[in-house]
Amino acid sequence: MKKIITIVVLLFETIITNAQGLDIDSLRNLLAVAREDTTRILVSTQLTNELARSDPDSAIPLAQEGLKLARQIHFLKGEVEQSTSLAVAWRTKGDYSTAIKLLLSNINYVDASNDIELKGKYYAELGGTYRDQGDYEEALKYVNKSIGLREQYMRRFPQKPCWTCRAIYTGLASIYLEKHQLDSAQKYIHIAFSYPPFPKLEGVNAAGFALAGRIQTELKNYDSALYFFRQSIQRFQQVKQTLKGLAVAYNYIAAVFDDMSRRDSAIFYLHKSLGVSRSKNFAMEILEANVLLSKIYESYNTDSALYYYKQTMIARDTLYNQEKQRQISSYKFNLDFEEQEVENAQAQYKSRVKIYGLLAAAVVFLALGVILWRNNVNRKKAYALLQEQKKETDSQKAKVEQTLDELKAAQSQLIQSAKMASLGELTAGIAHEIQNPLNFVNNFSEVNDELLKELKTEAEKGNLEEVKAIANDIAFNSEKINHHGRRADSIVKGMLQHSRTSSGQKEPTDINALTDEYLRLAYHGMRAKDKSFKAIIKTDLDDSIGKINIIPQDIGRVILNLINNAFYAVDEKKKQVVDGYEPTVSVSTKKANGKVEIQVGDNGNGIPQKVLDKIFQPFFTTKPTGQGTGLGLSLAYDIVKAHGGELEVETKEGDGSEFIIRLS
Repeated sequence: MKKIITIVVLLFETIITNAQGLDIDSLRNLLAVAREDTTRILVSTQLTNELARSDPDSAIPLAQEGLKLARQIHFLKGEVEQSTSLAVAWRTKGDYSTAIKLLLSNINYVDASNDIELKGKYYAELGGTYRDQGDYEEALKYVNKSIGLREQYMRRFPQKPCWTCRAIYTGLASIYLEKHQLDSAQKYIHIAFSYPPFPKLEGVNAAGFALAGRIQTELKNYDSALYFFRQSIQRFQQVKQTLKGLAVAYNYIAAVFDDMSRRDSAIFYLHKSLGVSRSKNFAMEILEANVLLSKIYESYNTDSALYYYKQTMIARDTLYNQEKQRQISSYKFNLDFEEQEVENAQAQYKSRVKIYGLLAAAVVFLALGVILWRNNVNRKKAYALLQEQKKETDSQKAKVEQTLDELKAAQSQLIQSAKMASLGELTAGIAHEIQNPLNFVNNFSEVNDELLKELKTEAEKGNLEEVKAIANDIAFNSEKINHHGRRADSIVKGMLQHSRTSSGQKEPTDINALTDEYLRLAYHGMRAKDKSFKAIIKTDLDDSIGKINIIPQDIGRVILNLINNAFYAVDEKKKQVVDGYEPTVSVSTKKANGKVEIQVGDNGNGIPQKVLDKIFQPFFTTKPTGQGTGLGLSLAYDIVKAHGGELEVETKEGDGSEFIIRLS
């Protein structure tokens, strides 16, 4: 058996070496005529490597077929290579969790392998995928492993040039850039460019120039950034196998032109990005291009801005909600109360406008009566004046009605925006909560499959002691599967309970459990919108409170809104790059003076004193246009008042804020 494996590995290395110069069509022809299983796997691996970053939809079924064949003939190295190329394809499509799962399925084999080239490539790919997912610490762990292996290889073969060093150090620089550590990013991109470029890896060279451009963009050196991006685009255009990189480079250079207020150039490159991305279904690049186009058009072409905003929503749904939406399709967040309040406010506003119109008309007619009374002698002239005034009144009425229609449309859009934003934040948090026990169920199920195979083998050997030990392990794993299954079931039932329309009936509720639940949902919702978001969370929940009589759906909505506002505040302050600043959100409960207090605090920028008296007013918001409806705190205040409680705020401009809910 060992001799067979050795022959297969040698054949693999020979095929890969000879196939490096072949194009995609040649590899397809070679695959079509291959008869031996091992040969088909080797050619399939090379072909999927060529397709993974340019045409993932074609690469995925091809890689899956090769992976299945490798497992059937127990060709372990071919299985690792094929699953790695499949992971690259899923990563290109933006499905990082599937890519990481595929890579980790072979981690034990790779760790035990003596093949430095295989391990270095594998760790670099795993680190890059963790980086794209936003887990930068894991990314650094595996990229540094890859660098260590490369240095070991260079010490063993000092006479050989390091063709992959540029790629590895470029990847390391990109991680530090995502962590906003520009000094480290500059350091490693300089190291990357100190190594010679490899002609057969022109895509890697292009990616290095793109990363250098991003660093210069962060430093506001726009001329240098444009130079590097143009160099990157020129190289990506020469390599068909790196179309995703070309789309990314187009988006980067468009962002620079937008910062320079050269919107025509920005729009030109964004359309080029969409052309490439749509042809190969690159979801992330489509999303980023549409977001920037919507922002650019917002200042002067509302129709185009609205069109690209809709395209942004479609792209975001495609990227983030395909499988997750199917898993939680039965969950519906309750926004009936907010919608009703907005409709009431709209009706009151409309009523006031009508009253003002009637008063204006009454004043006009009264003035006309006085004029007619005083100028009775000249009735013909007065009549003509009356007709003129009537025409003007009709015109004003038409304008008022048009204004009301526009207001109604705008407020309907506002309601929908608030509803979608709240639903997106909750569903992201719920998906994370459900995924955790499901991962346990999947992992223990896979372990039981392996144990059952071992059980069968040991039973055939008649080894009863080993059979008993394996049976005990299977029973233990089954208990774990059952436990985590019930845990997932309880999470779903709990979320469904909170999604139901409020009955208006109070019920005994564990306020600590309710607060902790919405804290986790708010945090995971924020992380889903911004993978770079991090904050220190401090909790101090008083266990002596017990259960209190409240409407849990309504109070939960208030807590969620306050925590979301706290996360937004610390994230905005972090973007200002304050030295030594650590975003911190604190949540606590306690019993004081016969009342239960829920406190949500942050160390953000605080609320300016000049607007402090307005924060509970409907439609007032301190957030930029398009990021807030101004309804959250107003509705929260009304809900707490309806419970006979109080909602107060303590703030110091520049140091943060603390909202306090007091319930009897």
